[in-house]
Amino acid sequence: MTLTARAIMDRLVSFPTVSTQSNLELIEFVEKYLEEIGVKSQRVMNEDGDKAALYAHVGPQIDGGVVLSGHTDVVPIEGQKWDSDPFTVTERQGKLYGRGTCDMKGFDALALWAVTLASQRELKRPLQIALSYDEEIGCTGAPPMIEHMISKGMPRADTVIVGEPSMMKVVTGHKGGIGYHMHFHGFEVHSSLLHTGVSAIMMAAKLIDWANQVNAENAAKPVADIDKDFVPPYTTLHVGTINGGTAHNITAKDCTFDVTFRVVPGESITLWRARFLEKVAELRAEMKAVHPDAGITAEQFFELPGLAPETDGSAETLARQLTGANGSDVVSYGTEAGHFQARGYSVVVCGPGNIEQAHQANEYISTEQFQQGEAFMTALVERLSQ
Repeated sequence: MTLTARAIMDRLVSFPTVSTQSNLELIEFVEKYLEEIGVKSQRVMNEDGDKAALYAHVGPQIDGGVVLSGHTDVVPIEGQKWDSDPFTVTERQGKLYGRGTCDMKGFDALALWAVTLASQRELKRPLQIALSYDEEIGCTGAPPMIEHMISKGMPRADTVIVGEPSMMKVVTGHKGGIGYHMHFHGFEVHSSLLHTGVSAIMMAAKLIDWANQVNAENAAKPVADIDKDFVPPYTTLHVGTINGGTAHNITAKDCTFDVTFRVVPGESITLWRARFLEKVAELRAEMKAVHPDAGITAEQFFELPGLAPETDGSAETLARQLTGANGSDVVSYGTEAGHFQARGYSVVVCGPGNIEQAHQANEYISTEQFQQGEAFMTALVERLSQ
């Protein structure tokens, strides 16, 4: 039994695939649905066995097809006030509310619907779908999925459309990024003897202040042509949360926080990593000079390649033909597009919905945007049939 795009989205949203939870029930639904329409799929399990990516191929067993790429995980709802059940799609005044309707189960549903259409046609070029996990915590599920697609003999596509919400604009570039879990290990003493101890919090503040200084430096320096369309047009460093300390009169034994970088395509993630770790080493030596038990642990938890605009890229050409879009758009948020491009695919970001609605309470996609997505998929399948 085939489903409409809207019916598929209703089912996908009903699975609470927050990144801290398993997505296997959703993957099982997708597998069974694809099997019912005669399309074989392939799981790629994570190391813990509680999550999986999935990809599938429909059409002739030849290279040169198109991949529709999405992620299955969503951000948490805790601390948000919703006016309706986040895991039930609710339509009100031309908007479809629900966690993930915008980011990005709306696109996932459209991609599965496109596979449904494609399974009923005689395609000249294949259509593929790739659904990942853990995008929301650093795009960590995409690389093993892409490696599996390449190494296990699936015909090599030449075009990838990553359906993050872009209002159906064709996005040809985005920033890359790296992130570190930081743990400053101090040495506790009474604060009246501050000079004999090491405050993890006060030393961590030095690294955070360094990040502020770097941001100011980056904002002041000349902008490279490749980066001029980004907002802001420079690399940024950010600390979102911080924890540590036990009492106002004890030098803090521990301080933990995350540092993340959003790196413009004109700059090297490798060089930023080296500069950052050099600063960490400097502070670590300062701490150990006071007490040998003090120190810093820096654990990288993600690395995301940037998406660089291509010259005469097949993905940009196809997406512009299907949407009629002529503008040049880049975004400062990261996507899995950078991972596909790093493996030699031509890639753009193009999907329905407004990124401003992503991660919000009462997240929604407008019915107009969803219908534009349906028109896009219909045109894509028609193009692959010619």
